[in-house]
Parts: sequence; structure tokens; C-alpha cells
Amino acid sequence: MVGSIETMNVHQNGWSIHNGNGLEEKLDELRSLLGKADGDPLRIVGVGAGAWGSVFAALLQDSYGQFRDKVQIRIWRRPGRAVDRATAEHLFEVINSREDVLRRLIRRCAYLKYVEARLGDRTLFADEILKDGFCLNMIDTPLCPLKVVTNLQEAVWDADIVVNGVPSTETSEVFEEISHYWMERITMPIIISLAKGIEAALQPVPHIITPTQMINRARMVAALTNESATSKSVYFAHCTSEMIFITHLLAEEPEKLAGPLLADTYVTLLKGRNAWYGQMLAKGELNRDMGDSISGKGMIQGVSAVKAFYELLSQPSLSVLHPDGKKPVAPVELCPILKTLYKILISREHSSQAILQALRDETLNDPRERIEIAQSHAFYRPSLLGQP
Repeated sequence: MVGSIETMNVHQNGWSIHNGNGLEEKLDELRSLLGKADGDPLRIVGVGAGAWGSVFAALLQDSYGQFRDKVQIRIWRRPGRAVDRATAEHLFEVINSREDVLRRLIRRCAYLKYVEARLGDRTLFADEILKDGFCLNMIDTPLCPLKVVTNLQEAVWDADIVVNGVPSTETSEVFEEISHYWMERITMPIIISLAKGIEAALQPVPHIITPTQMINRARMVAALTNESATSKSVYFAHCTSEMIFITHLLAEEPEKLAGPLLADTYVTLLKGRNAWYGQMLAKGELNRDMGDSISGKGMIQGVSAVKAFYELLSQPSLSVLHPDGKKPVAPVELCPILKTLYKILISREHSSQAILQALRDETLNDPRERIEIAQSHAFYRPSLLGQP
């Protein structure tokens, strides 16, 4: 992921990792690809602290933890899992048999708690020993100490890379919860899954679900709802004002034109088959040359409507006065959402996240102004709906 581990030796006194040269250069390259600015650490989070997940996170920490100003590595595990007395006694023996581990714990003033646990005077917890480099599933093998977080939201909300280490039986539940914490994010993190196994589903027909599919399904929920309630309300306010503006241009009686075709133009990136088609186009998984009739989806009208309305309203001969400069402009200049949709779906100049960025543009006119302009001026252009 962030550089290959060329050799890895396990010595009697613990883990010893021998990496090839150029670790920092590889880290810088990854940071650059993810658009990380200087002073903003790359945040890597391991979700799940079983043997595989803990070893993976510990190897990353051992290799890249030295670059503290450039990368931050942490691992999440559920709190409250107690270490039984027999395991605590065995853990104490392991610690005392490894001089480097013993010195490390004494230096960190952590050794006493293992003495007390062995005597039965203290209860240890799985997340507590993981911070000292011990995975509950691998007591005999000390790992690199890790930063452990027991609150899932705290662990993942600002992550750049998430490594899924939970079993397949828990992946769906955990990532469904995670998706709620990512609703306000503009971009989704990179997700790497270490999980093995599959789950069975019976509906609509019997089929299997892999951990990757579980994660993708959770991410799709997040992707479709990553606008906050405020962002959604702002989006619909602008869409409504643009539709009112456009209908006043196109019809002498605007209320008769406000139908499904115009609405499809603005829901293309939200829900339904228009949303699905728009997202596939934006991601490059569909091509407009494939047409608007998609097997299993029917006729897709929203994207073609975006193209048609944009091209129609771009004609300078239909100029209207801009509310700011009072200069004549093509009507499309008063339709920022339509322009953004066109750049996402047709010209492919922007990603789908450009909608949220457009809503945050402080120069965006108040949608009420657009409605007032449309309702107070004679914008109707009879020729626009001429007979073919």
C-alpha cells in the first residue's frame, strides 16, 4: 500500500522489520496523490484488531511511524474485552522472557500493571494491552505498540485510508455504522479490506456477498447521502428557483410546463434511475454513446435533459439582464446548478462533488432573487417551444 516490505524477520526478542530504501519518498508520493498539504498528516486507520488486522497496522507503524509529521496510524477495537487471569499470567511470562519488551514497558511505566494482573489485583483489557504491542489473539508475539481508539466515530471520521480488519461476519454492520459518520464528507477515503469469508443472502435470489461488496454497499449509502440536511435544502432551493426561471422562459403559462422532464434534470445526481445513470457517467463506467435506453433501467431522461436545456439556454440571442452587473447574459448564466450538472455529466470537466462545491460558493446568488426576476419580468420566448 505505502511501499513494499521487502524482507521481514521475526527474532526471538520480537519483531524486526527490514525495509528497502526510499520509505519517505514513497510516503511523500502517496501523500501527493491524495492531495495532502504540508503539516496535514496522512491518517491511516485499521478497523478491527484481530491477529491479521493488528499485525498489518503494527507493520505500518513500525515502518512509517517514524515520520510523525507526515503520517498518523491508529487502530480501532471495541472496548471492554477483559483479559482472563490465565492469559494475563502467560502474558507476564512472555514479557519477562523478552528483554527488549521488558525494557520498553519499564521505560513507559507500564510494567507494574502486568505484575498486578498476574497477582490478580488488576484486570487488563484487550485495547489496553494492544497499546503496549500485544494482540489478544497472539500473546506470544509482541508487536509494535499502537495508538488504539475505542470510539469508532473518533477513529474513522477524518481517515484518509481505512484498512478493514474485521471478520466478514461483522463487516456489514461495522461499515454501515461508519457510513453515518461520513455523511458530511466531500470525498470518501481509500478502503483496503483484509477480511476473508463470505455471507449468504436469500433475497431477491440466493447469492453470496463478499466483504468488499458489503463495504461498497455501505459506501454507496454514504455517497448518496453525503450532503447534510442543510446542503440538501440549499440544493433544492436553487433547483426550484432554476426550474421556475426556466419555465418562465419557455411557457406563457409556466405552471403547465413544470413536469417530470424538467424535474429529472435536477435529480440526476440524487436518487432513482436518473441518479444511477448520472453517477455511472460521472465515474466513467457508462458512455453517453451507449444511449439513454439502458437494459434493466428503461429510458433515462435526466442526462439528455441536462444537455438539451444547457444548450438551449446558452444561446446569446435569449439574453437576460444579470441581477448583479445588469449586463445582458445568456439565461444559463443564471442557472449555476444546471451549468454544474452539464460540466459533470456532459463535458466531464468536474466530478460529482462539484455540486457541493458550487453550493458553498459565496458568489452564488440567492435563489429568491432568481424567482423574483422570473416572476417580475416578461421572459417568455414563444419561439423556444416552436413546433418541429
